[in-house]
Amino acid sequence: MLDFISKKHDARSFSVCPENFTGEKGGGGRATEGTGLECARELGVGWKISPSVDVPARGTLTLADVKGSGAIKHIWITGMLNAVRRIIIRIYWDGSETPSVEVPLGDFFANASYDEYRQLSSLAVCCNPKEGLNCYWTMPYRKGFKITLENLTDEDSRTYYQIDCEERKVEDDELYFHAQFRRSNPLEYKKAHTLLDGISGKGQYVGTYLYWGVNNNGWWGEGEIKFYLDGDDEYPTICGTGTEDYFCGSHNFDVDGKYKEFSTPYSGLYKIDYTDGTYKSNRRFGMYRWHITDPIYFDSDIRVTIQALGWRPDLTYKPLCDDISSVSYWYSDTLSDKYPSLPEREFLELI
Repeated sequence: MLDFISKKHDARSFSVCPENFTGEKGGGGRATEGTGLECARELGVGWKISPSVDVPARGTLTLADVKGSGAIKHIWITGMLNAVRRIIIRIYWDGSETPSVEVPLGDFFANASYDEYRQLSSLAVCCNPKEGLNCYWTMPYRKGFKITLENLTDEDSRTYYQIDCEERKVEDDELYFHAQFRRSNPLEYKKAHTLLDGISGKGQYVGTYLYWGVNNNGWWGEGEIKFYLDGDDEYPTICGTGTEDYFCGSHNFDVDGKYKEFSTPYSGLYKIDYTDGTYKSNRRFGMYRWHITDPIYFDSDIRVTIQALGWRPDLTYKPLCDDISSVSYWYSDTLSDKYPSLPEREFLELI
């Protein structure tokens, strides 16, 4: 898996950050203005004059606008985690006016809520002390890319970031990276939550993040996740056996009568709030599942849903009306899909 790092590559490494907004060669550390100017007043140019940017209240700031061909390899960001649901990250490929990524910042990094720190250690996304959000999805582009942050709050948001890239030729079979956010709050009775729909082209589904708020007492994860592929109508090609099973756990994530957090390279139930009582209502769960070694391929279209299902006392299934937020991650060969509008800021609110 690591063989590629010992081979020769025709590529140029660069990064975009507040110390080098364009990523140009030799362009780092030259700032004469920035958020660190006063701190560096005795040191001058080259001494951390521009370590961060301020995203204006109710405004949008462009973090990067790069021309050329290559790939984003890593994004690190921090600084505004008290408002992660009201900061929106958008990524545009090759001059497209439609973002291929449009997700609340925290959800994109599998962190819808940041009231309590948890270590997240996976191959695709890491959350490191104290507020370091990282993703390692490879994101190819052929003509360039743009990344923006929109601040939906009423205060400026100080942001630190670095976008690590490689400038190189992009092969014909390399696909575009996409991520889409959806929320059902509350989920309609006897309806499934839709994670993804209206997607065309050829590609592969590579990941799911769920932030699940439980509105009933009892176990909540009996529902099936379903992948409808290439013209599937009423019934899917891939049908899971339960929520905890899809996230590679089992038996309610319950160890000795308590939910057990875990974080692994490909899956995790890595964050649970600490409300007293295992099977009590109003608890919140953060879960991720990366299809890195087992991507789900589609040739023309894909739709993904998940049920919210619990138990009645008579041991029959009980459809639930929970608060479910999701991010789907996938690659495809198209930039023409139209996504649903992102919810208004009040509907994004964590409850």
